[in-house]
Amino acid sequence: MTVTKEDQVPYDLESGSSRTHSKENQVPYDLESGSSHTHSKASSMSEQEELASRVGGLEKIETQATHRSARSARSTQSRRPAHRVTTAQDWEGPDDPGNPLNWTMGWKAYTMIMVSLQAITSTFGSSIISPGTREIAQEFNVSTTAAILALSLYVLGLALGPVISAPISETFGRRSVYLYLFPPSLFFTLGAGLTHSFAGLLICRLLAATLCSGCLAVGAGSMSDIWFPKHRAAAGAIYMLVPFLGPALGPSVGGYVALYKGWRWTQWCILFLGTFTYIVALPQRETYKKIILQQRAKKFNLPPPPNTIPAGWQRTKFFLTVSLFRPINMIFTEPIVCFLSLYTAFNFSVLFCFFAAFPVVYQSPYPDIQIYHMNTGQAGLIFFGLGIGNLASTAVSIWLDLITYQRKFTKLDSDGQHALAGSSPLQPEERLINAKIGSFLLPVSLFWFGWTARPNIHWIVPTLATIPFAAGNLLMYRALGVGWATSLLSFITEQE
Repeated sequence: MTVTKEDQVPYDLESGSSRTHSKENQVPYDLESGSSHTHSKASSMSEQEELASRVGGLEKIETQATHRSARSARSTQSRRPAHRVTTAQDWEGPDDPGNPLNWTMGWKAYTMIMVSLQAITSTFGSSIISPGTREIAQEFNVSTTAAILALSLYVLGLALGPVISAPISETFGRRSVYLYLFPPSLFFTLGAGLTHSFAGLLICRLLAATLCSGCLAVGAGSMSDIWFPKHRAAAGAIYMLVPFLGPALGPSVGGYVALYKGWRWTQWCILFLGTFTYIVALPQRETYKKIILQQRAKKFNLPPPPNTIPAGWQRTKFFLTVSLFRPINMIFTEPIVCFLSLYTAFNFSVLFCFFAAFPVVYQSPYPDIQIYHMNTGQAGLIFFGLGIGNLASTAVSIWLDLITYQRKFTKLDSDGQHALAGSSPLQPEERLINAKIGSFLLPVSLFWFGWTARPNIHWIVPTLATIPFAAGNLLMYRALGVGWATSLLSFITEQE
């Protein structure tokens, strides 16, 4: 069919009319749009709010998913081992978490408190029985001099114990000394309180002291294991204070206990304190490097460290043939070990001889020596002067360390390498300033006490002499005892 022009015109017209109609429809739309512009804006804003809410919801979902993934990552990381052990030959660097030097402050403080509690229990047991000496003499029908053996043999046990406990620490670890030697000493303390034989009392006191004194030998080594040299002086001063507080507190408590409850209750006091101390010690960790590396090699099936102590019967044989006799051999073959050990032993002997003079001076039990006439409880309180002197010497020791040793340490270790490695650029003799002061205070205080204990002189005057005596004695032991005198443990460790 042929399309004519006329046919196209109406089409165009129709189309045009249609387009016109469309335009007309658009004009009212524009007009309507113009007239209802507010309505359009409201609609647009509602759409934006809806879109924003959707976007916000998506962001919230994404944030929650991110938090969940972060928590999942943290939990996964916590389940993974924090440190992968690859060698047992030595520490895996300065940041090795197995090194006790890198323990948290909480574990270090716990270890120091635990060791200090065992130390004060050991020395507390030595002097708490001294106020009951006269009652012991009457009950067992022996002389007062013989009754003092209950104190003397306990002190002898404190001297013999480190000869055994130090080799045990070297062979089986320091933890073995704290956990396995201390409980038997409590059983012998129980026996001392129950016995009705004077010989049984002396034997139980000797064995109790021998077994509980291991902490005195190993404690200094534990402090060296967990503290860097820069911080070792302050920590060591606090630790050394505790064993010296024991002999000062013992008579103060034992005086009134013996006065009102009898001498046997002095042993129950030791037993109660020792039981509490042992419970506190149960969660402790091993601090001796050699034992830690051996345990690491066994646990992760790694080559053992050099100079590994054999296992089983061979370890016991090594203990009996090598470790046990090495300290004794060093006393006779190393002059510096011999003389410093004898000097420290002399200081301790003077300390306990000084204790024996207190009842004579303040209680006046002998007819030919009548001075102050105090009862047992009052005479025991005199020992608080020793405690005050110990506290003062600890403060002085820390202060001297800060103004002398720490300044020199910081000056020579400007790059921090020695502090990081746990070593010291200074010689051990740099710490002898405390010993120089203590060696002067000891004779001065002894002369002071000896020549002022008179009936016509007030009792406070000789009592004040106990303060510089205790301070000097602790300063001496503080300077010599940590590295030298405590049963030679540090020498044994260094030779390995």
